Amino acid sequence: MGPTRIKSWFNTLRSKSDDDIETKVVHAQNGDQLVREQLIRQYQPFVKKTLSKACRRYISESMDEFSIGLMAFNEAIDKFDNKQGSKFLTFATVVIKRRIIDFIRKESKHNHILLAEEEDEEGNSQENYLEQKMSIDSFNAEVESRSRVEEIKEYQRLLSDYDITFKVLTTQCPKHYDARENAKQIAKLVADNIEIRSYLKEKKRLPIKEIELLVSSSRKTIERNRKYIIAMALIYIGEFHALRSYIEPEEGGE
Repeated sequence: MGPTRIKSWFNTLRSKSDDDIETKVVHAQNGDQLVREQLIRQYQPFVKKTLSKACRRYISESMDEFSIGLMAFNEAIDKFDNKQGSKFLTFATVVIKRRIIDFIRKESKHNHILLAEEEDEEGNSQENYLEQKMSIDSFNAEVESRSRVEEIKEYQRLLSDYDITFKVLTTQCPKHYDARENAKQIAKLVADNIEIRSYLKEKKRLPIKEIELLVSSSRKTIERNRKYIIAMALIYIGEFHALRSYIEPEEGGE
């Protein structure tokens, strides 16, 4: 099969896939709730990607923005008209971006941040890109700051269940780069291993003997960094997204 035929075959498949989406949308518009739910579930990654691009930051499923995106996608299903010639996903992208901008504008006004607007050649109101970006970035920074504070409070409460405080962590943190990275790797193993994770959550301590069988570190080393390993593991286990940046591999060494 030559390059021209391959390209034609690929375009045919892509066109067929687009037609399948449009067909499903029509079925959903006609009352097929199962198809509607399948569409929303299937295109959640698309919704997250669209939101992340619009907000210029990662949007997770636990965020309000994601819920707004799903509602916008559902709205797009209701309002899509294939007679206008546009593709459904193109239309859905526009609806999602409009709804998330509406949300950001509302939250921005609540936080005394105004979005500038200008008119395009057709007289339609359109957000000025630079002003919008500055406002969104400012709002995002404020939201992220509040989110980080809440995560730290929740993390502090979780640590107390293991008899660990921030003050203790400052003294328990390994001083050398290699030792810290090794402890973080053990912490990730603890979080990823179902049996070890369950033991930690139930007993509030590390099953050091079992961990020793899975890593190259000595029992003495694991014991010495025990509280630091637990603290790092809890960040993974508790899905503290804002705090993960603090435990990602460090650049360079000491």
